[in-house]
Amino acid sequence: MIVKQVRLSQQAKDQLSRLKGKTGIKNWNILCRWALCYSLAEKTIPTDVPIASDSNLEMSWYTFGGDYYEIYEAIVKAWCINMGLKTDNETVAKYFRLNLERGIAYLCGTGFIKSIDDLLHLAVKE
Repeated sequence: MIVKQVRLSQQAKDQLSRLKGKTGIKNWNILCRWALCYSLAEKTIPTDVPIASDSNLEMSWYTFGGDYYEIYEAIVKAWCINMGLKTDNETVAKYFRLNLERGIAYLCGTGFIKSIDDLLHLAVKE
């Protein structure tokens, strides 16, 4: 597993709270999965900044990934390989967290997400 516990920054928790209200998605882990995948789809490496784990929003890796936790781990490792990064535990965990926080910020920062339909449009290519 990439990390035992996923703990978010207070800023990310606040952003997820707004997304929950807009989309009607009640579970943090589901929104976090969307955010991770959205960030991983970018063709850039997230800025390497320290991430404060200062919120009370915490979930286990198995809660984050659900039945597909192994697939999320494989996706993050594949992303590291594609970006020319190492795949040791420390590097994979670091870029998991950076992508998760970036994805949450992107989903909230665009102003595009006003409903669950807007979120679904991100996944469907026309």
